Order: sequence, then C-alpha cells, then structure tokens
Amino acid sequence: MLLHARRHWLYLYGYLALVILAGIVGTIGVVLLVMSTLGFDGMAGKGIAIALIVWGAFWGVRGYFHWYRYHNDIWTVTNQRLVDSIKRHWFHHEMSSADLVDVQDMRVVREGFLQTALNFGDVRCQTAGEVPNFVLDGIPDPKNVLAVVDAARDAARRALRGTA
Repeated sequence: MLLHARRHWLYLYGYLALVILAGIVGTIGVVLLVMSTLGFDGMAGKGIAIALIVWGAFWGVRGYFHWYRYHNDIWTVTNQRLVDSIKRHWFHHEMSSADLVDVQDMRVVREGFLQTALNFGDVRCQTAGEVPNFVLDGIPDPKNVLAVVDAARDAARRALRGTA
C-alpha cells in the first residue's frame, strides 16, 4: 500500500461541533422556556423531560454516524489500484476500484480560505474504466496525493509495457 487517506479532520470536528451546539443550545433553550412557564412538575413536565432525552439521543446518534462515516470513508493507493471505500452506516458498504493504468487525467481542486490555509482539497481522477471519475474529497495535502498516484500510475504503466 502506497497511500491510505481519509478526509481532513475539519470534516469530522467541524460537524461534531455543530451537532453538539445544536443539542446543547436546543436543550438549554427548551429547559429555560419550560422553567419560566410550566416547571417540570406534573405530566407536562415529564413529557417535556422525555422530549429532551429524545432530542439529546437524536443528536447523539447523528454525531455517532457522522463519526462512523468519517472513519470508514477511505481511499487507498496500491502499486496497481486506486480504491475508494465508504461505509455510511452498519448496513452499507460501497467500494470502487480502478486500475492505475486506466487513470487518464488528474487534477487538484483547492478552493477557499480554509482549504488553502489548512492545506486540504480534492483530487479528481478521470478513468477509462466503468467508474469514470474518482473524487478524493477533502483530503489533506492533495498535491502530495496527486504526486503519489501519478508516480504509481507511471510505474504501473512501465511495468505493463515491460520496461520497469
């Protein structure tokens, strides 16, 4: 294996920060509203408490599956293949693979302040195979990834021609 990559850490921690913020701000807002009007006494208070638990569980599950997807969305470059594997949840797995000799054109796309400052972006590979495009989204150091894939592709083509 020449390269094993996943998305930049900002894709994980940026979204998790939003999940935590939505869960906490929503919960605090409802608690303050209920305390100022009804209190948590009686059936209404218990119903609202259950709704808050469900609200927190919802955001917790969303955060977990985002974490799961981040850790199971990987790209691997070997000396012969480019592999894209993603698991969105426990019951889903999608994998695409292309021969390096079928990779025709590659380019790096890095747009915006954050991508430039934190050095992450996309590597887009056009192939002659069944999957016409491989997009390695939001990976750290995309220029280096492009260089590794390009060198491996050239080596695979030389080996195919027998001029290794």
